[in-house]
Amino acid sequence: MSAQQTYRYLGSSALRPDGLALSTSGGPAPNPRFFTGFLTTPQAAAVGLLAVAEVARTRYFRPVSPASLDPVVTGSRDRLRFESFSGCCGVYARLDALPDGLDGDVLAHGTTNVDVNNPLRQSLARVGGLDPLHLSVGPDDLTVSTMDGAVVEKKVPLPVRWLRGFAEVQVLAAAFEPRAEIPATEAAAFLRRLPTANDRSVLWAVPAGRTLRLTSRPVPGAVCLAGPGRLAALRGMLRFARTLRVYGPTVAPGSAPVPSTWELDTGALRLSLTLSPEPYRGFSGEGAALTALSGDDVTDDADLISALLAWDPTIDVDALATAAGIDATRVRGALAQLGTAGRVGYDVSEAAYFHRVMPYDAGRAERDNPRLVGARALLEAGAVERDATGATVRSGDGTYRVRLLPDGNLTCTCLWWAKHRGQRGPCKHALATRMATSDVREPA
Repeated sequence: MSAQQTYRYLGSSALRPDGLALSTSGGPAPNPRFFTGFLTTPQAAAVGLLAVAEVARTRYFRPVSPASLDPVVTGSRDRLRFESFSGCCGVYARLDALPDGLDGDVLAHGTTNVDVNNPLRQSLARVGGLDPLHLSVGPDDLTVSTMDGAVVEKKVPLPVRWLRGFAEVQVLAAAFEPRAEIPATEAAAFLRRLPTANDRSVLWAVPAGRTLRLTSRPVPGAVCLAGPGRLAALRGMLRFARTLRVYGPTVAPGSAPVPSTWELDTGALRLSLTLSPEPYRGFSGEGAALTALSGDDVTDDADLISALLAWDPTIDVDALATAAGIDATRVRGALAQLGTAGRVGYDVSEAAYFHRVMPYDAGRAERDNPRLVGARALLEAGAVERDATGATVRSGDGTYRVRLLPDGNLTCTCLWWAKHRGQRGPCKHALATRMATSDVREPA
């Protein structure tokens, strides 16, 4: 299934003798060019672009023929971001071309898909260390088809799973903290020690001096490494990198698998891979955004925040809260809502959100989240009976007990909770309970 996002182009993306030309849409003017200039580290940039494109073509769980999915590129003031999900939606890749990596003029801002087809991949693979790589993102003007001339309009089918993945990743990554930083030489040795690409084990990486050691069980300070072969896309960039940084949520002995981000930094570029908690799990089904989407005012807040978003490289949540006259929690809920349309991402290195230009559909949150729809239906039917320790919820022929834990989380007696234990977000009964009360909050 795909979501139709309509953009207008003058032509296809291509690597020409004078540089890499990427078609674009969005921004304040029709069909703008939001960057034109050189990449200061051309060979590393070419390798990074190939890595992002390769992730888009790969299904790490139950591999099949390569997917035909185009990475997304976003420009904002002083940087470019190239993003993709794997065909199974379990790996999120991003290449950030930072200010030191660009030598050109930022003319406008926008988001588009990048057509990295076989000829372009072959051309990028031939970029040598001394070869210049010129990047022109977007044509100079828009052509329209009328009786007086031609207009080129391209409809881009963006998979619904990608939109759901964008929404989930930014919520999950916002809870990540830096866990380790090791030199690139040690990173190369560490990656060489990892199991093969087909290994689906869940390991844990623990900082050990200048390197990382692997363990089969979580310990404080560890980072989950689920399906270690999924880090293969980093290997090409190792020879250009200075450091490998690793990010993840807080874990303790006995913790269930969690997502993590692995980032190579060259100084001018950052290439990162965010891995889902287990190889068979795609980000599109994690349910991390459900609680943030359940507020009564979230849609109106999203409309307000959407109007206030600027094209700064990162989004300041506190500044948005002040400008909008709402608290930071509601701003994060609004960002989660915008994330359902791919409008917002999260940069773990900057510990900040960033903005993409994509059409915003307020109804997408409901359509893409059946549990949210189910929770609202339970509320409308008066099926939630609150009490001092939680709630009793009538659903279909069953009655379920939702209990409030001391840490603010909710448990439920339904089969969904028994199967996932909260690792895929709340069930519809717990979500309805949280929506029905103002004093039951998510833990800080």
